[in-house]
Amino acid sequence: MNILIGVDESTCSNAAVDYVKRFPWPSGTRVRVVSASPPVFVGPGEIAAPAVIAQLMQDQDRMHTQIAERAAKELKAGGLTVDSVMLGGDPRSTLVEEARRAGADLLVVGSHGRSGISKLLLGSVASYVASHAGCSVLIVKQPH
Repeated sequence: MNILIGVDESTCSNAAVDYVKRFPWPSGTRVRVVSASPPVFVGPGEIAAPAVIAQLMQDQDRMHTQIAERAAKELKAGGLTVDSVMLGGDPRSTLVEEARRAGADLLVVGSHGRSGISKLLLGSVASYVASHAGCSVLIVKQPH
């Protein structure tokens, strides 16, 4: 089985990693951990500071690389075969595209449980991947 798990710095993401770690997957299962670094939007006032913007982008990419590596380390400690990657782009489309590219059988994400205005304004990675992924999707919710 080929699993792709999308991670960020949230407790919901941690719950998804913990779920994948504890589940009795078939022998030979491989897990790819992905943390997507969203684009940095530059306003008119920031155009005059390209070095600052470049540093911000590097810091953000480094943070997402560390998030993916930390999750991979935890999954490896659970006995799984794991690799990790940081990819640039909107997490929704990046996870769907990477699942397709990697031939994932299952795409796993955590759910923040947003609803109403916050879901409208912030979007929902879980909702997007559930309706756009070409493979099965597991949405892990945190226990209340």
